[in-house]
Amino acid sequence: MKRNIRIATAVTAGALAIGGVLAVGPVTAGTGGAAPVAEQTMSQGVMADAPHHGRHHGGDMGGIRQHDGTCGGAALAEQGTLTAAQKATLASMAEEEKLAHDLYAAFAERYDVRVFERIAAAETQHLTAVRTLLDRYDIADPTADRQTGEFTDPAVQATHDRLLKQGDDSLRAALKTGRTVETDDIAALTRALSGLTAPDTRQVYTHLLAASERHLTAFEHWTADESDE
Repeated sequence: MKRNIRIATAVTAGALAIGGVLAVGPVTAGTGGAAPVAEQTMSQGVMADAPHHGRHHGGDMGGIRQHDGTCGGAALAEQGTLTAAQKATLASMAEEEKLAHDLYAAFAERYDVRVFERIAAAETQHLTAVRTLLDRYDIADPTADRQTGEFTDPAVQATHDRLLKQGDDSLRAALKTGRTVETDDIAALTRALSGLTAPDTRQVYTHLLAASERHLTAFEHWTADESDE
């Protein structure tokens, strides 16, 4: 019973990460095309129903059910100035967020574990926020018109294909892949924040960094739980 409570709490933390991301404007279900949005506000959505393991429950059994809700929004910070290198980094962030979304969505279909579905939804919000910045700074969106699993950067494509194959081996391998993705995102965002002065971009990156840290914690707890079984 204590272990179930511990894992449910960890997933709740992951759910708060989903709520703690910067969602700028309406969130789209897919990531195939560009979706710059006009409304530039932050919204926090608290995800509901954080079960222990999907295969262990029916309905609300085996988990803690929470109510859906939203927290108050905050205005997106003012636009600043980005160097050419920072603009390139912002474009690469879009591909990284799409990579995470596409992997988690694929794992959600393969494994009956809600953590992938929840965090994939968060990554959709992440990509929406990054796309808004791309639109704001008039930067071409490398994820525009790209289908699930398709990427502009060959290196990102190769990484996606390798991680997808790795996660197909087993649920434990998929959870470890999630940890790898979030660890890489944390490192990339930390580097991107160094020397960055544009208020709006710092604001988005800071929220994405906090979300990735919580996602990593959720994956670590689920991986530990999988090892216990």
